[in-house]
Amino acid sequence: MCLAIPGKIVRLLQEEPLRRTGKVDFGGILKEVNLSYVPEAGVGDYVIVHVGFAISRVEESEARKVFEYLAELEGLAEIEGPS
Repeated sequence: MCLAIPGKIVRLLQEEPLRRTGKVDFGGILKEVNLSYVPEAGVGDYVIVHVGFAISRVEESEARKVFEYLAELEGLAEIEGPS
């Protein structure tokens, strides 16, 4: 199963349309992401990222909901312990 997760664009690295990249913050972890599919996205915007490619913009409120769900899942894993 593959999962796309939200992240916040903190810096643009390359502006050339087919090579557009930026640094995206995933809760404190910074990754370089291809932004070619979301030419309208800029610094401060949240994007949904799948396998290194931003595939759409998302509102900050929606991104925060996903972060909350992921934190809940992490908490459940701690309760269940190792399998």
